[in-house]
Order: sequence, then structure tokens, then C-alpha cells
Amino acid sequence: MTQHEGTVDLTDLRQRMDDLDQQIVELLAQRAEVSREVGRRKGTQGGAVFAPARESEIFDRLGQLVEGRLRGDHLRAIYREILSASRDLQRPPRVAFLGPRATFGHQAALQRFGSSSVYVPAPSHYDVVTEVERGNADCGVIAIENSTAGPVGESQDRLVETRLQVCDEITIPISHYLMSRGPLDQVRTVFSHAQSLSQCRGWIAQNLAGREIVAVASNGLAAERASQTPNSASISPKVASEEYDLNVLAEQIQDNPNNYTRFWVIGPRMSERPTGNDKTAIVFSIHDRVGTLRNVADVFAQRDISLSSIQSRPAKHTGWSATWDYVFFFELRGHASEPALQEALHALEEYTVFVKVLGSWPLGPSSE
Repeated sequence: MTQHEGTVDLTDLRQRMDDLDQQIVELLAQRAEVSREVGRRKGTQGGAVFAPARESEIFDRLGQLVEGRLRGDHLRAIYREILSASRDLQRPPRVAFLGPRATFGHQAALQRFGSSSVYVPAPSHYDVVTEVERGNADCGVIAIENSTAGPVGESQDRLVETRLQVCDEITIPISHYLMSRGPLDQVRTVFSHAQSLSQCRGWIAQNLAGREIVAVASNGLAAERASQTPNSASISPKVASEEYDLNVLAEQIQDNPNNYTRFWVIGPRMSERPTGNDKTAIVFSIHDRVGTLRNVADVFAQRDISLSSIQSRPAKHTGWSATWDYVFFFELRGHASEPALQEALHALEEYTVFVKVLGSWPLGPSSE
């Protein structure tokens, strides 16, 4: 093949891509019109902008259509922004998260809701829930469990008392990055959250000996401080480098490479309907009798309902609990509206002082 022939072939391919781009834009414009009409009908019928079951079904269907021709994570990233834009056309959802911006909670929210949503930072997980309760946000993103540190007690306690429900789940890797405005050899002070510092203890000892290490309230605040303080750096999520215009000096500096955090999305109601691949969370307190917890587990085993997580926590609600009473958090496969699970929840009443459904949500690539 001559150089001239190669150039002609490349030009033809570029023209073909231009033609495809024109078709894609036209189809996106048509989709946007349909999305606006969906928004109008939701407005008259009182439907929520965020519909987890519907969006889960879209991702599942698209994954089947692609059949290996496009990487699944690439397709999800593209459609995450398409769906985010669609929600924006209907009415951009306001999403509360543990702030300030550029925290792992912010990263998880962006991963689920995309860049077209409105983000509402809150100072604690307790306040994230409060923002949704007060109507200042449509939904909230709260950390519920870390793979190394375990459950997040503040979130669990808050879910016991709120009327809000879990409607979706997000799992993200906890990866730490060292970032600064200047080069590494000029860094004299390092800011980060105390938990992040503990997760990077070995790397810090080996690579940052002699630097002043300062613990602050969040990794987002650490990045903000590093952007304002000469000769300083932060250990923060990667998203913080973009938010505060910092250069990444070192990547993946956490001592444990397999560190993940699960986040729950909470809103006025659980996921709108079963998808065939769902999870339900409940919390309950049991009667103080021998074998009661075993009986509770049997309620689900007898109905072929799988338990994916069992955790306990001291009860903090004196209205129905005594000192040293515990509440139990169960995660089950299935949707709370399905007959087998409804039957099981009814059967629990014999063994429990109280039982509450925290929510149901579809399991997808970001949560399984």
C-alpha cells in the first residue's frame, strides 16, 4: 500500500465517523424530546425523576445489545451521562452527599448521577439524611460499609429513625492520591483525613519522612488546604485533583489495594418495582429468648431467601429497647414487594420487638 492509498483510506474512515456522529447527535436529540415528554407526564402523575429499576433495566438491555463489541464499563460511562442529561431535561435531581466536594461521597454520587445533577454537600451522614428529609435534596448518598473498617455506625443509626428508604447502591474503590501545586521535593506539609492517613501509613513512612502530617475533617478539605497553602500536598481521591487544580504526584498509595466502600442512595421511597435481581435491607430487634435469632434466620431459609449480610449494633432507641439491647441489620436477595419476602416479613413479627424495611434496590454492575 502506498502512502497516498493509506491517506485516502484514513480520510474515508474519518468521513464515516463524521457521518455516524451526525446520526448519533440526531438520535440523542430525538431521545431528549422523548425524555422531556416523560418529565411532563411524571410531573402530572407525581413520578420521581430518579427511577433506579428503570435505569438498571436500561443498563442490562444495553449490555446484551453490545455483545462484546464495546467494553461494558465504557458503555456504562457513556450512558451514565446520557441518563444524567435526561434527568436534567426533566428536572435535575438535587443529590446530598458528605461534603465538601471532592470527597469519596462526592465521587460515589458523581459515579451514579453524572455531571448534570445538582450536588448538595452536608457536614455528616446524619445531615445528608436531614437534607433529604427537609426537601433540600431529592436523594442522598451515604456510606454504609467499608471493606476494611466495617459498617458505618452513624449511617445505620440514622436509617433506623428516618422515614426515608434505600433505593440504590454504589460501590467504589478507595484509592488515595498524593497531589500538590508543586513538585514532591518542595512538599513540607501533607493534609488528609485521619482514616486516609491510617490507610496510607506504610507509604507515608517510606516516602514522606520528615514532612508535617496534618489530619483534617475530610479529604475534600485536605485538597482545598493544599491548593491554598504553599509547599503543601494532600492525600485525597483523584477527583480532588480536578476540583482544586492540583497535580497528582503519586497514585494508588493506599497500603491495602483491595479497599472498597459501599454507599446507599436514600430517598422518599424504595426502588419502584422488582427487576428480578434486587436486594432488600431490613432492621429489627428480637425478643430476648433462647434461639430467637436462629428462628429469624429460619424464616428466610424456609422460603429460599438468601441472606447476603448480617450485622448487629447496640440499640439507641429507648422507647422500645433496654440497655445492651441490639438491633440487627439483614440484607436479603429480592424486592420487598415480592410475595415470598412479604410473607417472610409477616412471619418475623412472632420473634421481633420491631421490624422495619430500610428499602429495596436493583443490583447492577456498580453494586454487585
